Amino acid sequence: MTDRDDTESTQLRQPAPIGLVGRIAIVVALAAAIAVVWVSNKLLTERYTESTRARAELRLALYSGNLLSELQRNSVVPLLLSRDPAFISALSSEDYLNSSQRLISYRDEIGAASLLLLDQGGRAVAASDRERLGSQHRQSPYFVEALRASDTVFTTAQTEAGGYQFAYSRKITNGGALIGVIVVEVDLTKFEKSWAGISDAVFVTDSTGTVILTTEPRWRGLPENEALNVMPAPSAIETALNKTAEWAALPSEAFFAGDDVMRQDARIPFQGWRMTSFTTYASVRERVNGVLALEIMAFAILLALGFYVMSRRATSASRFFQLESEELRQLNDRLQSEMSERKKAEENLQVAEQTLQQSSKLAALGEMSAAVSHELNQPLAAMKTYLAGAKLLLQRKRPEEALSSFQRIDDLIERMGAITKQLKSYARKGGDAFQPMDVRQSISSALSMMEPQLKRRQVRITRNVPREPVMVMGDNVRLEQVLINLMRNAIDATKTIDDPQVDILLTGGDQVRISVRDNGPGVADLDQLFEPFYTTKAPGDGVGLGLAISSGIVTDFGGRLTARNGTAGGAVFEVELPILKDRNKQNDSGVQAAE
Repeated sequence: MTDRDDTESTQLRQPAPIGLVGRIAIVVALAAAIAVVWVSNKLLTERYTESTRARAELRLALYSGNLLSELQRNSVVPLLLSRDPAFISALSSEDYLNSSQRLISYRDEIGAASLLLLDQGGRAVAASDRERLGSQHRQSPYFVEALRASDTVFTTAQTEAGGYQFAYSRKITNGGALIGVIVVEVDLTKFEKSWAGISDAVFVTDSTGTVILTTEPRWRGLPENEALNVMPAPSAIETALNKTAEWAALPSEAFFAGDDVMRQDARIPFQGWRMTSFTTYASVRERVNGVLALEIMAFAILLALGFYVMSRRATSASRFFQLESEELRQLNDRLQSEMSERKKAEENLQVAEQTLQQSSKLAALGEMSAAVSHELNQPLAAMKTYLAGAKLLLQRKRPEEALSSFQRIDDLIERMGAITKQLKSYARKGGDAFQPMDVRQSISSALSMMEPQLKRRQVRITRNVPREPVMVMGDNVRLEQVLINLMRNAIDATKTIDDPQVDILLTGGDQVRISVRDNGPGVADLDQLFEPFYTTKAPGDGVGLGLAISSGIVTDFGGRLTARNGTAGGAVFEVELPILKDRNKQNDSGVQAAE
């Protein structure tokens, strides 16, 4: 590259201070705009929403209070009319000449929808609506429920037109005998008309969740979920606004926009009724958006000026960006190649770790084979002696004593089989499937396999384990491998000790803890102890993989392997495993010691 090219490249890579200041100013202005708009939106929305919610709650309290007042006012009427001597006399004498007129006067006085006087057969003998005289009400809910109850009852029944009929009823008795029923029908539909004159959608549900009063006729008689699927709340509000648009100077669209509504629920203390109202957020959103629009416009003008200044330098900077893009593409290609190579290296490392793990087990098995051969030679020599003795006894015709010798030979064969079985199970790879296992058996098996080395080194072993089973989920073979690695390290650490000792402690509780303690010199570097290929042994005595493999096995079991130096000297290795609680009930107080 020539000197001229170097100069141009330097100029592209070192923008002028004016450009940097401009970028900072635009970033600051944009951050300030976002902050101001966000804070304004939040504060204004909360303020206007709270005002709208307060008005909606006040309306809902007023609606529910009026509805409850109407119900309570009519609830006492059946009791008073059931004790009216005129009605009792009319029912007893079957003279109903003045009964209907009397009911009409009561209806006008109390403001009920209608009044009915039924005889004991359910026939209307007097009514405030004379067209209903003689009608049969034997199957009506208010007649049936009144006969069953001793007090005033309230019934709700759906009419053929789809509306609901609300009525109080009470039976009339004379001298303890049933003579008729008085029915007071309550007019609650008048509230629907008053609710429909506002921008809210309102409905009332009974204890079963069925809509019985509503400003939207298509909701009536349906459960709440089905009703809102038939006609969503925003659509119901818009329908109500369209119906009442001529009442106000502005069109309905000025009050409603969008599908966001505010829902308010209130419990009516009457037979589990609930009232729900929906109020549109449109007025809140419009007021907030008006303020935000002004703020955004002001910041947009400022940003436009900033971008105009920055655009002056866009052409000169484009070449730099092109060169940088090319460099990034080349760098990306190199990164992709390196990632591919690293992935292959990781796969090879996993295979190598598995191979080293199995090799470590086989290496340990080779070290133990010489010592175990001594254990096999002893029963072989004894078997030879017993065979010679049995042969001599058979020659002397003493078969009973020969059978005893054969039994001893059989016992020796079983002992040899146990030794070889342990070696075989240790040499193979453990399965991936975990199963419940007793940690005490793993400790016993590991000690049995290490017994020749312990005898040769004359190491004093102290074992403390609970009397009850200590159950975990794991692989018995792999746990034995971990314990053998820890015991081998403990034995190697006590080579220079006159009285070597290894303590094995098993405790239960919330966690299973296996502690292996020695009285050696301890560990100098605990941080690198579990790193692969790190070892404190002399060259040829170890490759530094035992603890790394053991830590990986314990991690697979859901536990952890830790190491520390004891307060009285020596190293302490602890294996913590999650206990299998549903299969194990431990008692830490019951501990047996074996040396």
